[in-house]
Amino acid sequence: MLLAVDIGNSTISTGLFGLDGELRFLASLDTDYRKTADQICVDLMNLFQLYHFRYEDVTDSILCSVVPPLNFMMEKALTRLLGKPPVVVGPGVKTGLNIRLAVQSQVGADIVADAVSALEQFTAPIITIDMGTATTIGVISEGRTYEGGLLLPGVNVSLEALSRRAAQLPAISLQAPKNLIGKSTEDCMRSGIVYGTAAMLDGIIDRIRGEFPGKELHIVATGGSAPFIVKFCRNKILYDKTLLMKGLWAIYKRNQ
Repeated sequence: MLLAVDIGNSTISTGLFGLDGELRFLASLDTDYRKTADQICVDLMNLFQLYHFRYEDVTDSILCSVVPPLNFMMEKALTRLLGKPPVVVGPGVKTGLNIRLAVQSQVGADIVADAVSALEQFTAPIITIDMGTATTIGVISEGRTYEGGLLLPGVNVSLEALSRRAAQLPAISLQAPKNLIGKSTEDCMRSGIVYGTAAMLDGIIDRIRGEFPGKELHIVATGGSAPFIVKFCRNKILYDKTLLMKGLWAIYKRNQ
Protein backbone atom coordinates (compact mmCIF):
# COMPACT_ATOMS: atom_id res chain seq x y z
CA MET A 1 0.00 0.00 0.00
CA LEU A 2 0.99 3.63 -0.50
CA LEU A 3 0.73 6.35 2.14
CA ALA A 4 0.23 9.80 0.60
CA VAL A 5 0.79 12.91 2.73
CA ASP A 6 -0.03 16.51 1.78
CA ILE A 7 1.18 19.19 4.19
CA GLY A 8 -0.97 22.30 3.84
CA ASN A 9 -0.85 25.54 5.80
CA SER A 10 -3.85 24.60 7.93
CA THR A 11 -4.11 20.81 7.77
CA ILE A 12 -2.08 17.74 6.86
CA SER A 13 -4.10 15.42 4.61
CA THR A 14 -3.23 11.73 4.74
CA GLY A 15 -4.48 9.13 2.29
CA LEU A 16 -3.88 5.38 2.09
CA PHE A 17 -3.96 3.71 -1.34
CA GLY A 18 -4.25 0.02 -2.07
CA LEU A 19 -2.22 -1.65 -4.80
CA ASP A 20 -5.18 -1.15 -7.14
CA GLY A 21 -5.03 2.62 -6.69
CA GLU A 22 -8.21 2.67 -4.61
CA LEU A 23 -8.19 5.23 -1.79
CA ARG A 24 -8.77 3.28 1.42
CA PHE A 25 -9.07 6.28 3.74
CA LEU A 26 -8.58 10.03 3.74
CA ALA A 27 -7.86 11.75 7.05
CA SER A 28 -6.57 15.13 8.24
CA LEU A 29 -4.41 16.44 11.07
CA ASP A 30 -3.69 19.97 12.24
CA THR A 31 -0.54 21.50 10.77
CA ASP A 32 1.61 22.01 13.87
CA TYR A 33 5.13 23.38 13.40
CA ARG A 34 6.14 22.34 16.93
CA LYS A 35 5.71 18.59 16.53
CA THR A 36 8.72 16.32 16.49
CA ALA A 37 9.17 13.34 14.18
CA ASP A 38 8.19 11.01 17.03
CA GLN A 39 4.95 12.92 17.64
CA ILE A 40 4.12 12.79 13.93
CA CYS A 41 4.77 9.03 13.97
CA VAL A 42 2.32 8.63 16.85
CA ASP A 43 -0.31 10.69 15.00
CA LEU A 44 0.06 8.53 11.88
CA MET A 45 -0.06 5.30 13.88
CA ASN A 46 -3.26 6.50 15.56
CA LEU A 47 -4.82 7.19 12.16
CA PHE A 48 -4.07 3.65 11.03
CA GLN A 49 -5.62 2.29 14.20
CA LEU A 50 -8.67 4.55 13.80
CA TYR A 51 -9.34 3.34 10.25
CA HIS A 52 -8.43 -0.29 11.01
CA PHE A 53 -5.36 -0.65 8.81
CA ARG A 54 -1.81 -1.77 9.61
CA TYR A 55 1.04 0.64 8.90
CA GLU A 56 3.28 -2.43 8.59
CA ASP A 57 1.47 -3.20 5.31
CA VAL A 58 2.55 0.11 3.75
CA THR A 59 5.38 -0.41 1.26
CA ASP A 60 6.01 3.19 0.20
CA SER A 61 5.03 6.82 0.77
CA ILE A 62 4.86 10.07 -1.15
CA LEU A 63 5.04 13.56 0.34
CA CYS A 64 3.69 16.83 -1.01
CA SER A 65 4.20 20.02 1.01
CA VAL A 66 3.78 23.80 0.89
CA VAL A 67 5.20 24.21 4.42
CA PRO A 68 9.01 23.85 4.09
CA PRO A 69 9.72 24.08 7.88
CA LEU A 70 7.78 20.82 8.39
CA ASN A 71 9.36 18.85 5.56
CA PHE A 72 12.37 17.57 7.48
CA MET A 73 10.34 16.28 10.43
CA MET A 74 7.73 14.66 8.19
CA GLU A 75 10.37 12.95 6.04
CA LYS A 76 12.09 11.74 9.20
CA ALA A 77 8.79 10.46 10.64
CA LEU A 78 7.82 8.59 7.46
CA THR A 79 11.29 7.04 7.21
CA ARG A 80 11.17 5.95 10.84
CA LEU A 81 7.63 4.56 10.58
CA LEU A 82 7.92 2.78 7.22
CA GLY A 83 11.62 1.98 7.04
CA LYS A 84 12.32 3.98 3.86
CA PRO A 85 12.21 7.66 2.85
CA PRO A 86 9.22 9.04 0.95
CA VAL A 87 9.07 10.20 -2.64
CA VAL A 88 9.00 14.00 -2.31
CA VAL A 89 7.14 15.96 -4.99
CA GLY A 90 9.60 18.57 -6.19
CA PRO A 91 12.57 19.08 -8.54
CA GLY A 92 13.75 15.81 -10.06
CA VAL A 93 10.40 14.02 -9.70
CA LYS A 94 8.64 13.05 -12.95
CA THR A 95 5.19 14.60 -13.24
CA GLY A 96 4.55 14.67 -17.00
CA LEU A 97 3.77 18.38 -16.81
CA ASN A 98 5.28 21.07 -19.00
CA ILE A 99 5.48 24.06 -16.66
CA ARG A 100 5.46 27.36 -18.51
CA LEU A 101 6.58 29.70 -15.74
CA ALA A 102 9.49 32.09 -15.39
CA VAL A 103 10.73 30.16 -12.31
CA GLN A 104 9.49 26.58 -12.45
CA SER A 105 10.56 25.83 -8.88
CA GLN A 106 7.99 28.35 -7.63
CA VAL A 107 5.08 26.08 -8.54
CA GLY A 108 3.66 24.61 -5.34
CA ALA A 109 3.74 20.83 -5.01
CA ASP A 110 0.00 20.84 -4.33
CA ILE A 111 -0.66 22.74 -7.57
CA VAL A 112 1.39 20.16 -9.46
CA ALA A 113 -0.54 17.27 -7.89
CA ASP A 114 -3.88 18.93 -8.68
CA ALA A 115 -2.85 19.46 -12.31
CA VAL A 116 -1.60 15.89 -12.77
CA SER A 117 -4.83 14.53 -11.29
CA ALA A 118 -7.00 16.76 -13.48
CA LEU A 119 -5.17 15.58 -16.60
CA GLU A 120 -5.94 11.98 -15.64
CA GLN A 121 -9.67 12.79 -15.76
CA PHE A 122 -10.20 15.56 -18.31
CA THR A 123 -9.03 16.84 -21.66
CA ALA A 124 -7.28 20.21 -21.67
CA PRO A 125 -7.92 23.09 -21.41
CA ILE A 126 -8.60 22.65 -17.69
CA ILE A 127 -9.01 25.02 -14.75
CA THR A 128 -8.16 23.66 -11.30
CA ILE A 129 -9.36 25.48 -8.18
CA ASP A 130 -7.93 24.54 -4.79
CA MET A 131 -9.73 26.33 -1.97
CA GLY A 132 -7.68 26.00 1.19
CA THR A 133 -5.84 28.63 3.24
CA ALA A 134 -5.26 30.29 -0.12
CA THR A 135 -7.47 29.91 -3.18
CA THR A 136 -5.23 28.68 -5.97
CA ILE A 137 -6.40 28.69 -9.59
CA GLY A 138 -4.37 26.81 -12.18
CA VAL A 139 -4.69 26.76 -15.97
CA ILE A 140 -3.65 23.75 -18.06
CA SER A 141 -3.57 23.83 -21.86
CA GLU A 142 -2.98 21.24 -24.57
CA GLY A 143 0.28 19.33 -24.46
CA ARG A 144 -0.01 18.84 -20.67
CA THR A 145 1.20 22.42 -20.25
CA TYR A 146 0.69 24.23 -16.96
CA GLU A 147 0.34 27.82 -18.14
CA GLY A 148 0.22 29.47 -14.71
CA GLY A 149 -2.60 30.72 -12.58
CA LEU A 150 -3.87 33.05 -9.90
CA LEU A 151 -3.46 33.19 -6.13
CA LEU A 152 -6.11 34.76 -3.88
CA PRO A 153 -6.83 34.86 -0.14
CA GLY A 154 -8.71 31.79 1.01
CA VAL A 155 -12.35 32.01 2.05
CA ASN A 156 -11.64 31.53 5.76
CA VAL A 157 -8.69 33.93 5.63
CA SER A 158 -10.97 36.61 4.17
CA LEU A 159 -13.65 35.87 6.76
CA GLU A 160 -11.17 36.07 9.64
CA ALA A 161 -9.71 39.33 8.32
CA LEU A 162 -13.19 40.84 8.14
CA SER A 163 -13.90 39.94 11.77
CA ARG A 164 -10.53 41.13 13.06
CA ARG A 165 -10.43 44.45 11.25
CA ALA A 166 -14.05 45.51 11.81
CA ALA A 167 -14.86 46.08 15.48
CA GLN A 168 -18.58 45.34 15.23
CA LEU A 169 -18.35 42.25 13.05
CA PRO A 170 -18.30 38.94 14.96
CA ALA A 171 -16.23 35.84 14.26
CA ILE A 172 -18.52 33.38 12.45
CA SER A 173 -18.24 29.94 10.90
CA LEU A 174 -18.40 29.33 7.17
CA GLN A 175 -21.89 28.12 6.29
CA ALA A 176 -24.21 28.34 3.32
CA PRO A 177 -26.22 31.58 3.50
CA LYS A 178 -30.00 31.38 3.93
CA ASN A 179 -30.67 34.08 1.33
CA LEU A 180 -28.75 36.33 -1.03
CA ILE A 181 -29.81 39.40 0.94
CA GLY A 182 -28.98 38.93 4.60
CA LYS A 183 -31.29 40.02 7.41
CA SER A 184 -28.74 39.97 10.25
CA THR A 185 -25.06 40.81 10.60
CA GLU A 186 -24.06 37.14 10.51
CA ASP A 187 -26.29 36.44 7.50
CA CYS A 188 -24.90 39.46 5.67
CA MET A 189 -21.34 38.29 6.30
CA ARG A 190 -22.04 34.72 5.16
CA SER A 191 -23.91 35.92 2.09
CA GLY A 192 -21.14 38.33 1.21
CA ILE A 193 -18.30 35.85 1.57
CA VAL A 194 -20.07 32.94 -0.18
CA TYR A 195 -21.81 34.78 -3.02
CA GLY A 196 -18.91 37.20 -3.35
CA THR A 197 -16.37 34.38 -3.71
CA ALA A 198 -18.66 32.51 -6.13
CA ALA A 199 -19.09 35.63 -8.26
CA MET A 200 -15.32 36.21 -8.19
CA LEU A 201 -14.67 32.67 -9.40
CA ASP A 202 -17.28 33.01 -12.14
CA GLY A 203 -15.68 36.25 -13.30
CA ILE A 204 -12.19 34.75 -13.36
CA ILE A 205 -13.40 31.61 -15.16
CA ASP A 206 -15.12 33.74 -17.81
CA ARG A 207 -11.93 35.73 -18.35
CA ILE A 208 -9.83 32.56 -18.63
CA ARG A 209 -12.39 31.16 -21.09
CA GLY A 210 -11.65 34.17 -23.25
CA GLU A 211 -8.04 32.95 -23.52
CA PHE A 212 -9.30 29.74 -25.17
CA PRO A 213 -11.86 30.90 -27.77
CA GLY A 214 -14.04 28.16 -29.17
CA LYS A 215 -12.77 25.48 -26.79
CA GLU A 216 -14.60 23.70 -23.99
CA LEU A 217 -13.17 24.32 -20.54
CA HIS A 218 -13.23 21.63 -17.88
CA ILE A 219 -13.28 23.05 -14.34
CA VAL A 220 -12.57 21.04 -11.20
CA ALA A 221 -12.39 22.27 -7.61
CA THR A 222 -11.06 20.78 -4.39
CA GLY A 223 -10.13 21.97 -0.90
CA GLY A 224 -11.98 22.44 2.37
CA SER A 225 -13.94 25.52 1.34
CA ALA A 226 -14.94 24.32 -2.13
CA PRO A 227 -18.20 22.52 -1.15
CA PHE A 228 -19.57 25.75 0.34
CA ILE A 229 -18.77 27.83 -2.74
CA VAL A 230 -18.99 25.88 -6.02
CA LYS A 231 -22.73 25.17 -5.74
CA PHE A 232 -23.34 28.93 -5.83
CA CYS A 233 -21.24 29.42 -8.99
CA ARG A 234 -22.98 29.83 -12.33
CA ASN A 235 -20.26 27.95 -14.19
CA LYS A 236 -20.32 24.16 -14.10
CA ILE A 237 -17.61 23.17 -11.62
CA LEU A 238 -16.96 19.59 -10.57
CA TYR A 239 -16.07 19.20 -6.90
CA ASP A 240 -13.52 16.44 -6.23
CA LYS A 241 -12.52 15.99 -2.60
CA THR A 242 -9.71 13.56 -3.49
CA LEU A 243 -8.27 15.46 -6.47
CA LEU A 244 -4.87 16.11 -4.88
CA MET A 245 -4.55 12.60 -3.43
CA LYS A 246 -5.24 11.03 -6.81
CA GLY A 247 -2.56 13.29 -8.25
CA LEU A 248 -0.05 11.99 -5.71
CA TRP A 249 -0.91 8.41 -6.68
CA ALA A 250 -0.39 9.23 -10.37
CA ILE A 251 2.96 10.93 -9.66
CA TYR A 252 4.10 7.98 -7.55
CA LYS A 253 3.25 5.50 -10.33
CA ARG A 254 5.06 7.67 -12.89
CA ASN A 255 8.24 7.51 -10.82
CA GLN A 256 8.31 3.72 -10.38
